Amino acid sequence: MPLSRIALYFLNSLVLSLAFSIAQAATPPLKVGFVYVGPVGDIGWTHAHNQGRLAMEKALPGQVKSTYVENVPEGADAERVIRQLAADGNKIIFTTSFGFMNPTLKVARAFPNTDFAHATGYKMARNVAIYQARTYEGAYMLGVLAGKMTKSNTLGFVGSFPVPEVIRNINAFTLGAQSVNPKIRTKVVWVNSWYDPARERQAAETMIAQGADVLSQNTDSPAVIQTAQEKGVYAFGWDSDMAKFGPKAQLVASTLNWGPYYTQAVKAVIAGNWKPTDTLWGLKEGMVVLTPLNPVVPHAVAKLFNEKKQAIADGKLPMFAGPIKDQTGTIRVAAGQIMPLKDLMSINYYVQGVEGSIPR
Repeated sequence: MPLSRIALYFLNSLVLSLAFSIAQAATPPLKVGFVYVGPVGDIGWTHAHNQGRLAMEKALPGQVKSTYVENVPEGADAERVIRQLAADGNKIIFTTSFGFMNPTLKVARAFPNTDFAHATGYKMARNVAIYQARTYEGAYMLGVLAGKMTKSNTLGFVGSFPVPEVIRNINAFTLGAQSVNPKIRTKVVWVNSWYDPARERQAAETMIAQGADVLSQNTDSPAVIQTAQEKGVYAFGWDSDMAKFGPKAQLVASTLNWGPYYTQAVKAVIAGNWKPTDTLWGLKEGMVVLTPLNPVVPHAVAKLFNEKKQAIADGKLPMFAGPIKDQTGTIRVAAGQIMPLKDLMSINYYVQGVEGSIPR
């Protein structure tokens, strides 16, 4: 007896479903590598990247197999680690610190069929993309809050390395504070490390002793928040929420959500249409995320903070708008002008109001 049309339809559907399942099973998961400059831990820059990796795995179940190497120094060790990940068959490798840029490019030339993406760099290649967050948007907003909450008009900033990424954040922090309090001055102490709790604590203590009553950082440990808590001053979480280390000290944290970018990039590799792109996401795209404000922040200040945050996300508040002067009083951005992105990405000077000099 011939099969009915309905039975034949269901039989064909079953065959197609089985064929698809077999094809999926026969396709091995894409190998994805990550290189981290610091420890995964539960806070900071590297932790945020690792959370992004985990989010990517969750979004692509069974399609990827990721691996990471943490605590990789920026230099010869980085090249060795990146090269090994490429040799191990990872089809895309994410190198997540500024100092990994040149090692990434060098290894990429030796592995032309492997895709690479480097965070916070500025050099691209046929198989090397770059990606970064507009962390300066978060830094500017921390400055707005600092400018309103300070009593001494003196702020402190713990810097890691004097690269454009960090100088840009120091300037954005200062400009944000000055936008609500023109009397602001920012002190900076450099620790020459992305993660060094002892030096970060010492830097925080030094600036507090010099009158700073609100601290920010571009480093990874909770030492600054902990010191602020102990000394009775305010501070901010950076890259991840640090409130548990200083619940009274942390006014807000500027955190990073890398998951959507990693998912998008890996999907493109799987689909075979990955291209080396220059990605720069911020508040608008949800890569920069500000945590809820500490209840100690007055209602009027919170209202101003949220209005400015929305204005940045909507593209209505240019943070680096003129007139902007450097420390010498030289006009760097004229009134009515906005600093071009290429100048912002390569900035190598302090704006007026930042004290001290940039190490060479």
